[in-house]
Amino acid sequence: MTNARPRRVILAPDKFKGSLTAAQVADALAAGLTRAAPGTEVRRTPVADGGDGTVDAFVAAGWERVEVDSYGPTLQPVTTSYAVRGNTAVVELAAVSGYVKLPGGQEDPLHSSTYGVGDLIGDALDRGLRDIVLGLGGSASTDGGAGLLQALGLRILDVDGRELPCGGAALARAIRIDRSDLHPGLADARITLASDVDNPLLGPDGAAAIYAPQKGADPEQVTTLEAALKNWAAVLGPEWADKAGAGAAGGTGFGALAVLDARMRSGIDLVLDLIGFRDQLADADLVVTGEGSLDAQSLSGKAPIGVCQAARAAGVPVVAVAGRVALTPDQLHAAGFTAAYALSELEPDPVRSMVNAAALVERIGERIAVG
Repeated sequence: MTNARPRRVILAPDKFKGSLTAAQVADALAAGLTRAAPGTEVRRTPVADGGDGTVDAFVAAGWERVEVDSYGPTLQPVTTSYAVRGNTAVVELAAVSGYVKLPGGQEDPLHSSTYGVGDLIGDALDRGLRDIVLGLGGSASTDGGAGLLQALGLRILDVDGRELPCGGAALARAIRIDRSDLHPGLADARITLASDVDNPLLGPDGAAAIYAPQKGADPEQVTTLEAALKNWAAVLGPEWADKAGAGAAGGTGFGALAVLDARMRSGIDLVLDLIGFRDQLADADLVVTGEGSLDAQSLSGKAPIGVCQAARAAGVPVVAVAGRVALTPDQLHAAGFTAAYALSELEPDPVRSMVNAAALVERIGERIAVG
């Protein structure tokens, strides 16, 4: 008579924004699962889709963290990091030029910049790394990627031949660019953009109209930024403005596509590939994923959907955990989930739910263990 092997569960959540990091969600789930079913074998594999938490997900997967002193979205000094393995660097826009890096949370939609992102890419190139993955998401700026390019040596000039300052509003004065001082490492580098949005640069679905208000822009400032980005597109090449994802991260996708010959990939698919997630599924009995809010936006390519698709393709059932679940049972079934658990079922008050999220996730881990 042989003993049955222990149940093997992979915990692959994204962050619960404003409450728990992806690693903290995985830890809380693991605590609940193993308390209710002590023999369970648990593997923590926190994930991200290119936004904030992406570097942490790679570090959790065993990549090296490289700390760097750089520049925040208003060019204030910040200490940040990116992840490295072999010849590949994973740079996260949110970790250096993101909304969370605004000093005192003070928004500056017209002048915030992606300069720090380019600075990190330059640091990676200086170290000899040539496969650069840039996670787009959580940006504080709407500068069309101009700051990133300026940090890498691109000169953006006005009618008098003067270099423009950083920030989206200044792009209204752009007349031409000078590529002669671009970082030499870019010549043989491969830049891959990880994003979960497919917005174009301009128009009603573009970077300014959709995302600038979330960064503090009032209607007049949105109009200013839209006009500036339209001029920027005319300078760099309007053919890039309509590309899917050009509007990602305040138009950073556009600048990288137009100047760096970058390629765009689904953020979660790229992350899962690089951390070897699919290889972990061979002997798994269950995958648990989730994020703060599982809703209609999740269906457009957020991390839990990517995890679910990969697991189901391998024949592994998937359950979801979220702060709130706004999808119908039919939508959850169509997405591939066998079940979904919401913290709101245990604590309806959203403030208390966020404050006590870790304990609530543990309780859900217990439910999953016996469910």
